[in-house]
Amino acid sequence: MKTLSENRCFGGVQGVYAHASDATGTEMTFGLFRPEHATGAVLWYLSGLTCTHENAMTKAGLQGWAAEAGLTVVFPDTSPRGAGVPDDSNYDMGQGAGFYVDASEGEWAQHFRMESYIASDLPDTVFAAFDLDQKRQGITGHSMGGHGALTLALKHPGRYRSVSAFAPICNPSDSDWGRPQLTAYTGAPADHDASILLRRAGKFGAPLRIDTGTSDQFFDKLGTAALAEALAATGSPSEVNLQDGYDHSYFFVASFAEAHIAFHADHLA
Repeated sequence: MKTLSENRCFGGVQGVYAHASDATGTEMTFGLFRPEHATGAVLWYLSGLTCTHENAMTKAGLQGWAAEAGLTVVFPDTSPRGAGVPDDSNYDMGQGAGFYVDASEGEWAQHFRMESYIASDLPDTVFAAFDLDQKRQGITGHSMGGHGALTLALKHPGRYRSVSAFAPICNPSDSDWGRPQLTAYTGAPADHDASILLRRAGKFGAPLRIDTGTSDQFFDKLGTAALAEALAATGSPSEVNLQDGYDHSYFFVASFAEAHIAFHADHLA
């Protein structure tokens, strides 16, 4: 692992680091905020389509609240990158759009292994480099990253003690944000759909909070109702909030950053 930058931030350190990833076969970059009085608890923040590690790190407004709570926050990239990595002319496919799955199809299979990266490779690097408690992990994300947070929690039960999401893609196998991409990457979009995985699992295994804006310009792509129905059908403890007038932007994310940090801090104490 190498240090690309470190900046003083709310009494702690906002760093950017790079490492060689066995999962993707590329160099990967991530951000990590270390509060001055870290408790050892760690929150993984997964970003959305077209984003890098930097978007949420600079726009979501998480660090101040994380500093108060003593939470370390990790900001991974959304896909492998580089000249030898496949890409697509559409913004929602290829580099910047890994959908947090392990691709098994065609040209995507070699490098697009983002589930293994987030679930195994990056944690191995982070826990080796920083003094953090592997038993106190939470996960959150925005849009495609919210899809990642939900599906990773469902695929790896017991890993995360708390899960939240900002405007997540909840039913990607029935959405233009998910069906084409997951078909191309894996051939089986239903196997990476939180609403379907939840019904298969029988219950969501961690406390869950979701916030989505009623004025989200992509609301029809998110499938919020499908997940709410699955949560109700399985009796899964959860809080799904429709926030009046908010859209899909980082202004929305920043508006509820405090509430999400507080939610995770409570469960990771």
